[in-house]
Amino acid sequence: MSFTPKRPYLIRAMHEWLEDNELTAYLMIDATHADVVAPLEYATDGRLVLAASYQATKDLYISNDAISFAARFGGVSQDVWIPMPAVLGIYAKESPNEGHFFDPNEYANIDIVPKTDPKQPSKHSGLKFVD
Repeated sequence: MSFTPKRPYLIRAMHEWLEDNELTAYLMIDATHADVVAPLEYATDGRLVLAASYQATKDLYISNDAISFAARFGGVSQDVWIPMPAVLGIYAKESPNEGHFFDPNEYANIDIVPKTDPKQPSKHSGLKFVD
């Protein structure tokens, strides 16, 4: 029997929990992943940490394939697209022990065919900022 990866489901749940507890969600990303679209000049040792709270992002969308949003880096707005296999963890800025880090081999034997276009989030999003 083959199962879908748990990572996107755990990220959505942890993000919601962090927001409900007024903690700042941080994502740790594998900056060496070929499909990451992010300001890689901020990466250190192949890792990039991004604030992913509703306050720090615009149009945050967490699908089963990727995380996308717009954010400001050095005062300049940039679109960010992170494929799920590149997400290493999600945790609270205020308390890094409050979070979840993922098995880097979870996607090792899975052929990934993105179901979402990185520039066009699905109309059926799980998390979105609503004014």
